Amino acid sequence: MPLNEHTNGLIRRFLPKGTDFNEVSDKEIAKIEHTLNTRRRASLNYRSPNHVFLEYLMAA
Repeated sequence: MPLNEHTNGLIRRFLPKGTDFNEVSDKEIAKIEHTLNTRRRASLNYRSPNHVFLEYLMAA
């Protein structure tokens, strides 16, 4: 499964198809964002997206 499709599936766990986004608060979105960005991913050698991003910033 392509990485983008896998990520979409992770998002759908929180926001199922048909979700009315007018009913989703900014706080809920921030919580989902935090959960997904701190989740370890096999595609990132079991590091989180946040960890990889911070490594990138430190290398610059």
